[in-house]
Amino acid sequence: MRPTRTATGAMHPSRAIRGRTSRLLEGRRILLGLSGSIAAIEVPKIARELLRHGAEVRAVMSPEAARIITPEAVEFATGHPPVVQLSGNVEHVTLLGPGEGQADLYLIVPATANTIAKIAHGIDDTPVTSCASVALGGHVPILLVPAMHGFMAENPAVREGLAKLQGWGVDVLFGAATEGEAKLASPEEVAAAVLHRLGRGAWARRRVVVVGGAAREAIDAVRTITNESSGASAVALANQAYCRGAEVELWAGSVSVPVPPWIPVHRWRSVRDLLRLARERRSELASAAAVFVPAALADYTLEPSPGKIASRQHPTLSLTLAPAPRVLPVLREHAPPPARLVAFKLLATDDAAVLEREGRRLEEETGADWVVVNDTSAIGGGSWEILVLPHGEARRWLRGPKEEVAGKLLDDLGKELANELRTPTGSGAGRRSRKGVRSRSPGNRPGSRRRRPRRAAAA
Repeated sequence: MRPTRTATGAMHPSRAIRGRTSRLLEGRRILLGLSGSIAAIEVPKIARELLRHGAEVRAVMSPEAARIITPEAVEFATGHPPVVQLSGNVEHVTLLGPGEGQADLYLIVPATANTIAKIAHGIDDTPVTSCASVALGGHVPILLVPAMHGFMAENPAVREGLAKLQGWGVDVLFGAATEGEAKLASPEEVAAAVLHRLGRGAWARRRVVVVGGAAREAIDAVRTITNESSGASAVALANQAYCRGAEVELWAGSVSVPVPPWIPVHRWRSVRDLLRLARERRSELASAAAVFVPAALADYTLEPSPGKIASRQHPTLSLTLAPAPRVLPVLREHAPPPARLVAFKLLATDDAAVLEREGRRLEEETGADWVVVNDTSAIGGGSWEILVLPHGEARRWLRGPKEEVAGKLLDDLGKELANELRTPTGSGAGRRSRKGVRSRSPGNRPGSRRRRPRRAAAA
């Protein structure tokens, strides 16, 4: 599609931001449906967030929505005039019907109690509800983002309508429930749900486990020994995998950066806690396409003293440390090939030869498929410079902001997974495990059923 231009021939401002954050939605068409909630004033921010990921965004509006936010504001946000009244051009069919130009997702935001009830009962009396009728009949994915008073969200009729729509395959994304309101989800939450729903490529519908943060080994009830780690690399990997359509779990130790609310988190504290978590979730590990371990794991541990050691009674304190249990071999046991185990190693040197030598040694010791090595400059910073060592392949460097580098790492490993998926069954060309046993096709991996964005019947 040719770029939208203004009457003077200049490129529309909406085009200037397209793909600025990522290109994960490039070539994807998103149709926004605005209904009459005061939360409609937030829709331009949502449209711009989708544009920043490369999407083509258009909109339809109910008459009540047009009383709250002007069509001109929506046109500015998307770069296209919104549909405010159906005409002989049958816009609900041209935008969502079969053929070239059909939207990839119908995003109803905000979805009011009135609009939800109408869609659930097949009432088509606004551009928004008529578009929903076509989308439901044509199996175009629909994502509802409700906004209403908290009591309305608890209304049995609203809950019943949402349950009916969910039974028809409609996804529902609620924001926070605060101040007696079922608030609209934030632009970032909506964009993440759209990215996850439309994820394509090697990671879509595949399970990914990310183990991150720092281990904290107890000295007594209040003191610990730990390693330096913000957990930012693990959070970036989990978020980027989620935005590529993966079913993600973040196993988080001590983390000092915020974790996006759409990422499921399982907490651990010490190495022993982590090993216990691995045993409890061994079925998730067994069905994983990849396990990333950028955690700052303790090499040493100790038996904690009961209570709190009295500092006045111990002007000096000696601790006896013992080697901590090894985690990577346990993860390899629970996530055997064809799952990719990606180990990480931090070294206090930037000598590339040393980084590669120690990374290859870790690969041999643990059976990791890929090893990622970096120096201490990455601790607590926003950028990342990593040496990537795929099994049996030449080393390569990735550099840039952590979110960007995490995405590149996933894309590189995804190419390996995609090549494996293209290998014909029975051709004898499958990837071999470390024990020489040919791996099964990832396409037949158990537990790979897609989970759609977070649903709720009411806030």
